[in-house]
Amino acid sequence: MKILIKNGRVIDPGSRFDEVCDVAIAAGRIVSLKSTPADFAPNKTIDATGCIVAPGLIDLSARLREPGHEHEGMLESELAAAVAGGVTSLVCPPDTDPVLDEPGLVEMLKFRAEKLHQSRVFPLGALTRALKGETLTEMVELTEAGCVGFSQAEVPLANTQVMMRALQYASTFGYTVWLRPQEMYLGSGVAASGALATRLGLSGVSVAAETIALHTIFELVRATGARVHLCRISSAAGVALVAKAKAEGLAVTCDVSINSLHLTDVDIGYFDSRMRLDPPLRQQRDRDAIRQGLADGTIDALVSDHTPVDEDAKTLPFAEAEPGATGLELLLGLACKWGADSEAGLQRALAVLTSEPARVLGNSLGTLQASAGQLVKGGVADICVFDPAGEWTVEPTALRSQGKHTPFSGHQMPARVRWTIVGGQLAYEAPEASH
Repeated sequence: MKILIKNGRVIDPGSRFDEVCDVAIAAGRIVSLKSTPADFAPNKTIDATGCIVAPGLIDLSARLREPGHEHEGMLESELAAAVAGGVTSLVCPPDTDPVLDEPGLVEMLKFRAEKLHQSRVFPLGALTRALKGETLTEMVELTEAGCVGFSQAEVPLANTQVMMRALQYASTFGYTVWLRPQEMYLGSGVAASGALATRLGLSGVSVAAETIALHTIFELVRATGARVHLCRISSAAGVALVAKAKAEGLAVTCDVSINSLHLTDVDIGYFDSRMRLDPPLRQQRDRDAIRQGLADGTIDALVSDHTPVDEDAKTLPFAEAEPGATGLELLLGLACKWGADSEAGLQRALAVLTSEPARVLGNSLGTLQASAGQLVKGGVADICVFDPAGEWTVEPTALRSQGKHTPFSGHQMPARVRWTIVGGQLAYEAPEASH
C-alpha cells in the first residue's frame, strides 16, 4: 500500500528533525521525507494539516492478558487499544497463565498477535520457571522464539544466588534482564508508607523496599557485567540511585509509569480502588523527582503499565482490589501533558515514547532495530499522526481496552490520535478523521 501524509509537522526526536513536510510510504517503508518523488501515486492520502507526524510509540510495559486472563483482556481488544493510542510496538511481561516460560507459548502469542495486523508484540520471557524464583528458564530457546528479554514481572526474586546466576547467564549471551526493584518482604503492602496510609489503616510499602532491591541489583551488575532494565521506578531515592549507577557506567536503563508521573498517594482519596496500583503511588517529593529524572535522562522511558482489570476485581475494598489500570490509550496524552506542564517540552515527551524505548530494546528488535522509534528514509513505516490541540475527556466506557478502570477517568487530555500506521498499513483511523 502506498500512503502519502501531507502537510503535517514531522517530528523525529531521535534526529531532532522538526519541520512541516510530506511523508511518502510504500512497501512498508518510508520512501521519502520532504521531497515526494514525482511518479509517486498513493493509494491513500492523509491530510495532516495541524497535526504532528511522529514515530509510532513504543510501550515497554503493557499486559495483554492472554493467555489465561481473557476475562480481563484479549489480544483483539488490547491491541485495538494500542493502535488507538498511537502505540505501534509494545513489550508484554511474562506473567500470563501459563507463564511465558516455554518457546511454544511465546511462538503462539507472537503468531496470534501478528494475525491481527495491529501493534507489534515483543514478549518478555520468564526469568525463572513459572516465576517461582528457583530454576532458570532456557533463555536461548526463548530468545529464538521471539523474547526480547527476561523478567520476573511483579514476582520479587528473593534468592540472590538465583539472581546472580541469571545475570551471569544473560551476560554471557548479551540478553537484558528486566527487573522491578522490590524487596520481597518489605514490598507486600497496598499503599506507600506514610501519613496517608497510616491514617487510612492501609499496610505500607516503604521506599526501602525499592532501594534495598536496587543496591542488590547494582552489586550483581558490577559482579556480572549484565545489562539490566529497571521497571517502574517509583521513589525519589530510587531515581537518585539510578543516576549514581549510570554515572558509574553500569549498563542499566529504567522506566516509569504514567501513574507515578502524574499522581500521588493523596489521590487515593477515600479508598478509591482505581488508585490501587503496583508500584503504589508515593508522595509528592517522589513524583517531583520522577518528573525531573524523566526530563534529564536519568529515567529513559515512560510506560503505560497497561494492566486491564475486570469489574469484579476492582469493586472491592481498597486492600483487596486487584492492582492495575488501563493505560495504552492514555500514554500519548499524559506524556504530552507532562511535557507541557514541565520544562521538558514536546521533543522530550515524544523521545521517551519513541527513540528512547527503542534504544532500551536495542539489538533485540532484530530487523526493526535500525529504524525503530525513528522517522528516517528507508526506515520501517511505524507512524503516529495526532492532533496536539485535539482535547478529549477520558470516558472509561469509550476506551477500546476491555479494562475500563483508570485513575484518570474524567480528566481532560491533550493530543488526540488521528491515524496510526504499522508497517506501512493503516492500523487505526479516528472516526472523525475518516470523514
